[in-house]
Amino acid sequence: MQEQIRQSYEVAKKLYAQHGIDTDRVLQELEKIKISVHCWQGDDVRGFLFQDQELTGGISVTGNYPGAARTPNELKADLEKAFSLIPGKHKVNLHAIYADTEEKPDLDELEPRHFQRWVDWAREQGLGLDFNPTCFSHEMSKDGLTLSHPDPAVRKFWIEHCKRSRKIGAYFGEQLGQTCVTNVWVPDGCKDTPADRMAPRKRLKDALDEVFAEELDPSHHLDAVESKLFGLGSEAYTVGSHEFYMGYGIQNNKLICLDAGHFHPTEVISNKLSSLALFTSGILLHVSRPMRWDSDHVVVMDDELLDIGRELVRSGLLGTTHIGLDFFDASINRVAAWVIGTRNTIKALLRAMLEPVDALRKAELDGDFTTRLALTEEFKSYPFGAVWDYCCERSGVPVREAWLAEVKAYEQDVLLKRNAANAAVL
Repeated sequence: MQEQIRQSYEVAKKLYAQHGIDTDRVLQELEKIKISVHCWQGDDVRGFLFQDQELTGGISVTGNYPGAARTPNELKADLEKAFSLIPGKHKVNLHAIYADTEEKPDLDELEPRHFQRWVDWAREQGLGLDFNPTCFSHEMSKDGLTLSHPDPAVRKFWIEHCKRSRKIGAYFGEQLGQTCVTNVWVPDGCKDTPADRMAPRKRLKDALDEVFAEELDPSHHLDAVESKLFGLGSEAYTVGSHEFYMGYGIQNNKLICLDAGHFHPTEVISNKLSSLALFTSGILLHVSRPMRWDSDHVVVMDDELLDIGRELVRSGLLGTTHIGLDFFDASINRVAAWVIGTRNTIKALLRAMLEPVDALRKAELDGDFTTRLALTEEFKSYPFGAVWDYCCERSGVPVREAWLAEVKAYEQDVLLKRNAANAAVL
């Protein structure tokens, strides 16, 4: 099998070389890309601080597949299994509710020490960490509002939480030598049309100004802000709309997060990248798969994922774009969901890097749209799969669907026993 993979790669290498594409160099560049893998797929966004708290903020997780992580150590073990099946070295994206500590701090009391075990683990695994304040599933998330709440006491609580989250993110970056992106998202909005759209946005702007008042070392830490179109319970009005955060981010030099599910059903984020990049120093992506709404399905290699990859490559944005995943599906094996989504994201980038971009640009500038279309279509059947197989083989991870057998074995040996233990306790 190994020899067959290498022979197929050599054939593919020669075919791509005819168009000036060096597959060896492409694979070297691909190895530099880090995908920020979201921890919340592993336990259905429950976290470890308030595990009995109802999930709020317009977020919903469906399904009851056995084996959800119940403790930090279980979640870390599941992530280790997933990363062992994914080529490259990547990052883990943590939410504040995933603190690994015997203490029971509230969100406005969190400190770096509550995440020290995550830092130690990430260092051992050769991983980076990103971070997010958790502005939902808490008693202070009142009336569907947090940073924009009219009650100063509520706003003060969430401002303090976000300030502390930035300090935690900066600590991650300093300790691990990999810049941490701390992304602020709040679910604030209204179920029905508000009488005053301006006042909540003014309160949100002022609150964010307080949150970001302290300058942090950009080599350790970068801030991001994330918009949303709507959520359950905030169907009519979202305070932090795309226009709000685009303006705020550009004015205050913050990364603007584009989430694939946070726009109108006919909008795609791939078409926004080249525009936003002209006016910002970087972009944060949350790669997801909305199905009719912001439903956060597992990422598949569909047209939009391929277009995201193409835009990042063709516009030269890989060096300034932070790529993260954001989906959660409790109807399938959670480890498999991580593997499928992450491998597909890397595949999409690889496919984009194997396209004859220079030839396509030249044909376009020459007005030769026939050649542009012909090359675009013919390259869809070029042996990208042979290059991907070789990428996996040389990275020491399973080739093609061989990873599924390892996940199934892990399910039998580890995940199902968690449910058995729960049943015994009950």
